[in-house]
Amino acid sequence: MPHDVRHVSVRRVTDAKGDGLSRWKTFGERTIYDNPWVWLGQIDVELPGGERFWHHVVRLQRAAVIVLLDDQQRVLLMWRHRFVQDRWGWELPGGLIDEGEEPSETAARELEEETGYRAGRVEHLATFQPMVGMVDSEHVVFVGRDPEKVGEPTDVDEVARMEWVPLASIPGLVAEGKIWSAGTLVGLLQLIAAGA
Repeated sequence: MPHDVRHVSVRRVTDAKGDGLSRWKTFGERTIYDNPWVWLGQIDVELPGGERFWHHVVRLQRAAVIVLLDDQQRVLLMWRHRFVQDRWGWELPGGLIDEGEEPSETAARELEEETGYRAGRVEHLATFQPMVGMVDSEHVVFVGRDPEKVGEPTDVDEVARMEWVPLASIPGLVAEGKIWSAGTLVGLLQLIAAGA
């Protein structure tokens, strides 16, 4: 029998979030695998009910993504193949944040390397974690405006083709499964929600 949601107290859940009663405790960690791009390990955790166990965790390097928007309300998207999922889709430019680099610098660098464009203005749009239960992979999303073509892409292995896509077409592309990567989804949908 399905749970009757009419008896759930939203106030009780909301009131409990900062009182420590539902906070998991940690007691240490051990590394299984480590390199400059990914850390895989286990963290010794104790649940609020007292159960204690080793929980698998993956830590990835932070990433930056940029939505480049022109004055016709179009966004620059790249059609890319991802071998892990063996799937094609439209994506935004972006990449890993180098040590000592600001996320906005990464977004601007990746935009130019992958597309040959620069943005006249870059503004923060959102920061998110794509899978909070066991993966630490912060993504910082920016919107770039006033695009300027400054050359050809230098990162030629990144994209099969690029297109300026009307912002109004984005929900349809999402529904068709042609936009499916987390950073691209968050960036485009946040831009639409903010009224571009």
